[in-house]
This record gives sequence, C-alpha cells and structure tokens, in this order.
Amino acid sequence: MRFDRTTSLWTRLKRWALGVDAWLSASAFDSSEDFKAIWRRYTAFTDLFRARGAARVVLDLASEGVTLGLAGAVVMLALAIPAFYETQENWRTTDELAVTFLDRYGQEVGRRGIRHDDSVALDEIPEVVIKAALATEDRRFFSHWGIDPIGTARALVTNSREGAVVQGGSTITQQLAKNLFLTNERTLDRKIKEAFLALWLEFQLSKNEILKLYLDRAYMGGGNFGVVAAADFYFGKPIQEVTLAEAAMLAGLFKAPSRFSPHVNLPAARARANDVLTAMVNAGFMSAGQVEIARRNPASAIDRGRETTPDYYLDWAFEQVRDMARDGAFGDERVLLVKTPLDQAMQRRAELAVEDTLRQHGERYRVKQAAAVLMEPDGAVRAIVGGRDYGQSQFNRAAHARRQPGSSFKPFVYATALSYLPYRPDSRVVDRPICLGNWCPNNYNRSFAGAMPMITALARSINTIPVRLSVEIGEGNAKRGRARIIETTRAMGVETPLADTSSLPIGASEMTVLDMAAGYAVFANGGERARPYAAVEVTTADGALLYSHDRDAPRERVLSTRVVSDMNTMLVAVPERGTGRRAALDGIRSAGKTGTTNAYRDAWYAGYTGNFVTAVWFGNDDFTSTNRMTGGSLPAMTFKEIMSFAHRDAELRAIPGLEEDGPAIAGTDPATTASVDPAVLALSRNTLSRRSFEVISGIGSLFEEARRPAAPPGFHESRAAPGRLAEQRRPEAGFTAVTR
Repeated sequence: MRFDRTTSLWTRLKRWALGVDAWLSASAFDSSEDFKAIWRRYTAFTDLFRARGAARVVLDLASEGVTLGLAGAVVMLALAIPAFYETQENWRTTDELAVTFLDRYGQEVGRRGIRHDDSVALDEIPEVVIKAALATEDRRFFSHWGIDPIGTARALVTNSREGAVVQGGSTITQQLAKNLFLTNERTLDRKIKEAFLALWLEFQLSKNEILKLYLDRAYMGGGNFGVVAAADFYFGKPIQEVTLAEAAMLAGLFKAPSRFSPHVNLPAARARANDVLTAMVNAGFMSAGQVEIARRNPASAIDRGRETTPDYYLDWAFEQVRDMARDGAFGDERVLLVKTPLDQAMQRRAELAVEDTLRQHGERYRVKQAAAVLMEPDGAVRAIVGGRDYGQSQFNRAAHARRQPGSSFKPFVYATALSYLPYRPDSRVVDRPICLGNWCPNNYNRSFAGAMPMITALARSINTIPVRLSVEIGEGNAKRGRARIIETTRAMGVETPLADTSSLPIGASEMTVLDMAAGYAVFANGGERARPYAAVEVTTADGALLYSHDRDAPRERVLSTRVVSDMNTMLVAVPERGTGRRAALDGIRSAGKTGTTNAYRDAWYAGYTGNFVTAVWFGNDDFTSTNRMTGGSLPAMTFKEIMSFAHRDAELRAIPGLEEDGPAIAGTDPATTASVDPAVLALSRNTLSRRSFEVISGIGSLFEEARRPAAPPGFHESRAAPGRLAEQRRPEAGFTAVTR
C-alpha cells in the first residue's frame, strides 16, 4: 500500500515537470518572434534617417565629435573633482592672518601676517579703481558667465601679434577661482580646474560679490592682499581717496606685483600705469582727455624704509595670536585688530639698556648677545628684547633660545621644598658633601659651611642644599624628588621640557627667558600661574569683540600664600645682601636671583617687585665662554636700569607677604638678627633714610666680601656668592664640568 502511494506521487511530479518544460519552450519561442517583429519595425524606422553621400560623412563626423566631446567632458570633470573638495571648506575666508597690533594706549605699532583689509564695501571703492581693474583684467566681466571665449580669442590674437604675452585670457572669475582654491602653477590640469570652479562661482555669487572678493584677495605685492591694503601701503591713504593716477598704478599690480611694485621699480610701475590708462580709453571707460592729467602727473609711492618698530615683540605676539586662531578663538575671522600690553617707552628703554650695557662692557666680558622680558605679575608682557639687533638677527632669544639658568633655577626647588616639607625661611639646613651616584656637587670655595637658615642658603647660592632638598622632597628618592620639582616648575609656567638629571636642582636643564619671567611672576602675584600674553583684546576690523583676556583667560593657583610669602622673604635677601646687590632698586624693595652657568657661558638675573617682573640673560649664540661674567654683574645692572625706568611714576605695590616688612640689614646673616636688639633694628629702619641705610649696608657687605677666601680657578659664581654651577666627581674620579 505504501509502495502504490509512492509511485503515484512520483508520477504526478514528472507530469508537473513536463508541463513546466513545455511552458518555457513555448514562452521562449513566442518571445523570439516578438523580438523579431520589434527589430523589423525598428530597422524600418531608422531607415527613414539613413543618409548617403556627403550627408553621411557630415553625420558621421558629428557623431564622432559628440562622442569624443562627451568623453572629454567626463575626463575634465574627473580632473576637476579634486578642486571641488576645496569648496566644502569656508572658502570665503582666508587661512592667512592679517593682524594689526596696538600698544596698551591704543596706538598702532605694527602689523604681521598678510596685509589685508576687506572692511570697505564695494560701493565705497572709487569708480576709477573699479574701471581700471576691469579695463586691464576683464572688460566683459558683466557680460560673460565665468569663461569668456571672446576675450580669450582677443588675447590670443593680441599676443600673437606682439610676439609675447601682453594680455591675459583669464576672466576675473577665473583669477578669483585660482586665488581662492588653486596655486599659480601653469599646467593644463590647473586651467581645467580653474574653468570649472569659475562656472561654479558664477552660480554661487553675484557679479558684485565676485568683483568684491577679487579686489579684496588679489595679491598686490609687499605682503598686501587687496586694493584697500595696497592703497594704504603704497600711498598712505584710504582707498576712498586714491586718484586716477594711483588707481592706474594699483591696477597695474594685478599682472605682476613684484615687477611693477613702485617700491621696487618706480619707472616700470609708471609705465605699466600708463598702459592701464590706455586700456581704460580703449575700453570706453574714460576719454583721452580725462586720462591726460594722470599721464602728466604719475603717482608716487610713499617711502617704506625700515621703520622703528618693536619687531621682536611683534614676532612673538603674532605667534601667540596664530596659536589662538588655530585653537578656534576667533572663529573664521582672519583680519584682526589686537590690543597688546606693550608699553613703547618701556620697550625702547629695555632695548637701550641692553645695547648700552653691551656697548660699554661687552668687549671686556667677551659677551655679544642679551635678551630681556618685562611683564606685569599677571603675565601681561610690556617689553621684549630678543637680541641686540633685529636687522642682523631675527632669532628671538627671549622666546626661543634655550639656555641653562644656573642658580636662577633654585627658587623653583625651594618653592617645591616649602610645598612638600615642613620648612620655613628660618629652618636650618646643612651644607655638607652629598653624592648622587658618582656625581658630587661642590660649592664655589670648595668648602662647606655647615648648618645655616634656608634664607641664607638661597642668598649665598649654596649648591649642595637644593640637591639635598631634592632627595628630601622625594622622601629619600632623588628621582622622585626631581619629578616633583619638574611638576611644580611646569605648573608655575615653564613650558620648555626639563631634563631629569641629577644636576637639575642647580640649573642644568635649559629654559627660555620668557619661561623664567613667567615662573618668577608666580612669586610676584601671590601664587597664581602667569601665562605670558600679548592679546589684551582682539577685535575684527569693524570693532566686534572676539576675545578679551580678562573675560576668557583661565586663572589657576599653583602655590599657596604661605609658600609665596616664605619665598618672597628669602628672595628679597638676594638683592639686599646676597649675590644680586647690583640689582637693588633705589627706594623700591625687590626680590630676585642671580644665575651663572659652568664656564661662564650664561649669566642671568630674574627679579620682581609688586609691580613688574623682569628676566635678563647675557651670553653668546655659539655658547662660547664669557670673561668671568656672572649674573650679579651685567644682568643685574641691566635689570636695575630697566626696572628703575618701569617704576617711574608708578604707584608702588608691595610684594605679596611682605607688606609690613622693611629691608633686611645687608651683610647680616638672618641667623644673627635674632640676637640683635630690637631697638637697634628699629633705629636702623626708621631713623636712617633708605639711601643712608643702603650706603652703610653696602660698606658692611664689602667688608664681608673682603673676608671671603679667593675663588679657586675653575669654579664660577657672582662675586659675593659661593656655589655656582660647578660639578665635582669623587676625588678618585677627578673633576668634570656640566655640558649642554
């Protein structure tokens, strides 16, 4: 029974398959017949258009032309696609910055970046400027659609007749496309992209918008972009006031701004302007009589010889603004007006102080370069001297030269110690031999003074103490202690990477003058990080506020008020009775620290008052040694001259934590002052005038210095300070010097 059911199912399946096969065969046959009928009707229809003889030749050629034209269009479109990627960005704004800098009083002091001003509307640009541009660059600008075959043909004929390129074939729209998206390379690929982008611009913008962008973006020589900036640069006047002769000279720059610049070749510039006037007549924009006066009275450019500007300051300020722009602080704005904290009087005095010091003492000390930074305690940079002569060297030594700071680095070590350890200025520390591995620092007089207060150790610049402190900061681990010193130093504003070496605590790692000023500013402002800044306010050309330092800059406390007060208590001793007495200001209490590196390669003085911070460096670019110059000599003297001028007519502010303190008795060890009768101290501070007190104190200091042993050869420090950056190995290993 089961067998019969299986046989029946198989029989039905075969019958179904035979039916499907028959249906497919019939369908294929019917479809082929239908296709044949359609093909017969199609061929009968196309026979109606069959051409013979000459007509067929023409049609075949036209067909081939269309085929090749479509293929060429596809190829050109493929070549143009990369250019269209550029249009996805904000192409209406330039990537280059055009920055005008003002000093703290609002006076213009210079410009950096490109000279560019797009703030003048098209209807404010004189008609003669527009006509001159159209006559020489694109007479049919308002008639074509981005590409001008007629103008191109005319240029080809003219150039063939003259045997040289005397007339360009690119429209203003094509030139704008090149300026916005492409380069100046002369290749077929670029011309194809230029043509497609010109068509795209015509669809995106009106004619007036295209003309305005062209007049704003065209390069006009001398770093100027646009007719507005060029009018100011070449003629010293706004674009609204240019004459016909000046407009013709400006229009002549479109073709070759370097060759026809009036500052480079005035006769060539005038000849080119005369050609522009002729073109204006030929185009029907002006009559021969109208241009005759301009021909007889050609334009002249104002003298743009090197102007006296604070170039080192402006270079650094431009770097700051450029970094802010990269971080998006100004959005898409690229034409900026920056108000800086620059004080031109202080800048000139700082430059003069450096130059006078080098001129008077440079030969004797065999030193050729110097750098200085003057800033407010909050980081507002008032002056920068990046070198002796900007004309000879544009390298900014204040911002970019990395030099060993020597003992001027020690305040960072002491600040770290006060933050991590239970030390105060009167805490006693011990000057005795210490070795880290096989490295053993020594003092200036190759001897050790034993126990002394921290304030004395810093004032006398003892070398072993900061090394010993680095071990204590690390709880017995010198490497951990140095890591904490580096952390504190970076928090205080030193941005130069510091090398973690055993000699770090005595100033072996390099840093910049700007770093030094930023770090010391923390002591001057009460413990907050002071990032050096050049931008007080940044606005657009029409006055819209983009950035305000008071509003947008972050504030960060990095040292406690106790640590700052203790550090200031110790650092005021340096100019009053320590290594920096030549830096002491008359009638103004200051604090600071000297620094002198091994072999007398670098000499520093960094100091501050409640009003200003100044860091000064002297040395040679090739790292050659000076003639025993110390931080307490030329740097301290220069510091005093700069700071004395800066405080003229200034309302004095006390150093944080020392509001009630008077000057210490110069030449007196703090450890001994406790035994001095308070009445004597009161008499010395209140009965004598400050000048008399300083004179008497100075005499005492001279006696103290005379009692000191002579310095052995090969060890370096300022004249009253043992303990500079000299290194000694164990006796059995000999001596070795710190190298860069």
